[in-house]
Amino acid sequence: MSPKKIVLRFGGDISDKPIIYHLAKDYDLVFNIVKANVDPQKEGTMVLELTGEKYDQGLAFLQSQGVKVQPLTEEVIINKEKCTSCGACTALCPTGALYLHRPSMEVDFNGDDCVVCQLCLKVCPVRAMEVRF
Repeated sequence: MSPKKIVLRFGGDISDKPIIYHLAKDYDLVFNIVKANVDPQKEGTMVLELTGEKYDQGLAFLQSQGVKVQPLTEEVIINKEKCTSCGACTALCPTGALYLHRPSMEVDFNGDDCVVCQLCLKVCPVRAMEVRF
């Protein structure tokens, strides 16, 4: 079973609970925290890769705790017609999903490694990086 990417959104009232711990311990789920952000009001967003036999029970647990669970439906794509392979995006990509292919020095993209942080969209001078919903 391959991991599924999901987005968790939670309020300050549950940000101090060991929710991810319970996913592993009680539901035997394997997780990878791909991206996490908690603002000063302790409201947060987390992107997880999650896999395991009790996946649905784990999601039900999250929802019972007040966590909003959504599948990661956004996808970053590279428009090869616009891309000039300047490499600006590769320097900021936190997962290495964008990289320079050697020896051609063309920008390549591995969408499976992308966490949709959208840093590449902000830095691309020719707007070759796009989000597809």
